[in-house]
Amino acid sequence: MRVNMAALRARLLTVVNTFSSFTQKQSLNLKNHVSIVHATMGRTYSAKTSEDIEERKVNVDGSNINYVRVGVGNHPVLLLPGALGTAWTDFKPQLENLDKNKLTIVAWDPPGYGKSRPPNRIYSDDFFQRDADYAFNLMKILGYKKFSLIGWSDGGITSLILAAKNPDSIRKMIVFGTNAYVIPEELEIYKSIRNIDTWSEKMKQPLLNIYGEEYFRNTWSDWVDTMERIYKKNKGDLCKNDLAKIKCPTLIIHGAKDVIVKPEHPVYLKDHIKNSEMTIFEKGAHNLHLRYQEEFNTLAMKFLTED
Repeated sequence: MRVNMAALRARLLTVVNTFSSFTQKQSLNLKNHVSIVHATMGRTYSAKTSEDIEERKVNVDGSNINYVRVGVGNHPVLLLPGALGTAWTDFKPQLENLDKNKLTIVAWDPPGYGKSRPPNRIYSDDFFQRDADYAFNLMKILGYKKFSLIGWSDGGITSLILAAKNPDSIRKMIVFGTNAYVIPEELEIYKSIRNIDTWSEKMKQPLLNIYGEEYFRNTWSDWVDTMERIYKKNKGDLCKNDLAKIKCPTLIIHGAKDVIVKPEHPVYLKDHIKNSEMTIFEKGAHNLHLRYQEEFNTLAMKFLTED
């Protein structure tokens, strides 16, 4: 539901102040915090349905990229998953339930994730920018000159960069669980879950099924190490300078109970992206589009199809 922006900003800033009290002493309780993180970053791992769905690989800049495509609508939309995510783990409810008569939905496995292997995932300092180029070129190869974006978490960061680099090619954009920079508290959370041995079996097993233990362990720890390296090198900046270059109408969605991405981030995005609006899911966590899929899909369809 939409809320009054002044009231929303006041409420979010109150939550920001609460999170800012995360002190070194409180970090002793990080084990309990980790369990909350695990509980709110869950994904969907069900097998795909028997609908008329196209899934195949295409060579993009020398890498074989796996994508899923469904729908016959004249509005193409690219879905971009989060870290270690795939089209099906991160967007099954959207692939199945967004309006396929109005949209043509494409979801991808980023390089090194899911079925877009080999090659293995490489985390360079510019991996978000690299993914943005791969995603844009994938859509060009598929024949889409202008399209919209729905990006979650890392996929949201990639979406912001893609929209900034190609402003005339993006119709609309939805991002959620997304940040343009990293703060110290978030970096500590990443480091606390770097070792997958600390994960619950419920959280760990689905990714083990996709990747196997060695690849999952190494790729996840590499992600954490890269985020720490970027934090130190760029003072936490992921794509702040790109936001002013975004031209498309943008919907920023945030879950009030998201413990991965702190509540200051949607406010920052709203303040720095022209023609943007913000919606808060009061009970939503980091995986709000999976937990509240009907509400999310309704909101997404309304935003994408309204004039």
